[in-house]
Amino acid sequence: MKSSNLHKQALFFTIINYAGTAIGIISALFIYPLDFAFSGTIKFIDTIVQLLYPIMVLGASHALIRFYPLLETEKRKHLFNYSVLSIAALSIIVLGGIILYNLLFGYEYIKYIYIAFPIGVSLAFVELFRKQAQDIQKLALPTLYEKIIPKVVLPVVFLLLVYNYLQETPALLIYMACYILILLLIGFYIYKYFKPGFTMRFKPLFETLSRKDYYNYSLYSFAASLGSLLAFRIDGLFIFNLISEEANGIYGNGSTMAATLQVPAVGLFALYAPLISDYIASGNMADLKTKYRETARLLFFIGGVLLSCIYLGIDDLFSLLPAKEALKETIPIIYILGFSVLLNIATGFNTEMISYSKYYRFNMITIVSLIFLNVGLNFFFIYKTDLGITGVAYASLIAMAVFNIAKLWFIKVKFGMLPFDRKFMLLALVFVLSGIGIYLLPDTGSHLLDLIYKTGLSVAVNVFAAYRLKLVYQVNVWIDKTLRYTGIK
Repeated sequence: MKSSNLHKQALFFTIINYAGTAIGIISALFIYPLDFAFSGTIKFIDTIVQLLYPIMVLGASHALIRFYPLLETEKRKHLFNYSVLSIAALSIIVLGGIILYNLLFGYEYIKYIYIAFPIGVSLAFVELFRKQAQDIQKLALPTLYEKIIPKVVLPVVFLLLVYNYLQETPALLIYMACYILILLLIGFYIYKYFKPGFTMRFKPLFETLSRKDYYNYSLYSFAASLGSLLAFRIDGLFIFNLISEEANGIYGNGSTMAATLQVPAVGLFALYAPLISDYIASGNMADLKTKYRETARLLFFIGGVLLSCIYLGIDDLFSLLPAKEALKETIPIIYILGFSVLLNIATGFNTEMISYSKYYRFNMITIVSLIFLNVGLNFFFIYKTDLGITGVAYASLIAMAVFNIAKLWFIKVKFGMLPFDRKFMLLALVFVLSGIGIYLLPDTGSHLLDLIYKTGLSVAVNVFAAYRLKLVYQVNVWIDKTLRYTGIK
């Protein structure tokens, strides 16, 4: 897998993700504030989905990436078949568990769980197909389906509900159906380039691949994935059940806008996963360290530029919009969760490095600890303070900070490297100084002019400083290419 091809794929991946994010942001600004209660219900369903589908996958998608380089072509097909059958069987078990739980205990919102289940099954298979797409470097179109279709369907359904063309249940069923459509589209696309056939004879596969190693790795990956969701996505469960569905909608709206910062990281982490696995398998620590630092600096730069614009311009932006009073309730959430996302992406692909190494068990240990930490923090902020959903955001920030510090320490001890260097620290200083300086500039009296000149100046100063000081390698490459193309350089 060549680095240039990776960057090309990362670019397409990022563009598609930002297109989906742009649709989500527009919806969050103009549509979702019309009914925060229904928005909160959708976020609750999404949270349940995020908890269900890792159980259905049970680490199979991570195992596909981890063991793919070790197998010949025919055995790779067997591994894919085994993963598909595993997800199908586990999905049936999960459904049985949901039915049994409701029969024994009952649950007020069981309807939403049953709507979440088919979405979870769809995403479980999509997760597996997406990992296969990574291996054959055909990730762009599956990403387009996965990121764009729900972002288009949900606002349409939302408006139909708000203007009384749909009731809640039909609206939710349409939302559910869009994920089944995504599964079918991605499945047909992957089959076009990768034809695994069908077999239930897996003895030859496990003669090459240790069954014990496969199950151990899958189970630890599952524990880490589910634990990560419990540690960082449990907020939707607490707010919906302990505060209100409207509060969950407000929090979800803020979370959607803060998640903009995560988009480039999602693309790079997904596309670099096979490369990281190869580096670790071959013991190529020199190249791993280079990519580790380059990626961390690039993501810190992109995230820092975007977060600076958010801090400097979001109040002016919201003041220009029709739903400004409703939107301003989300500002503290955006500030806190935005900084939380920046902390996560700026530390590079820590989780991937640990996951694809012999130390993969460490992820589970930290995650289990963080589940208790985050649950405790949520109860504390909800019951012992008057901060409400802002307290839930602080709980998420603290958990994210502890999680990343633990991973940084572990990687330093076991791999002898960190994503930070002198250029990283200088870049952080640039962001702090430029942010304070621009914030202190006088206002014009116009929200529109303040929004344009403060965010525009922030972008210009940060990009210029990073380029002139050569703080981010990729930024210099991109700007130099642009200057040569335009004939300036």
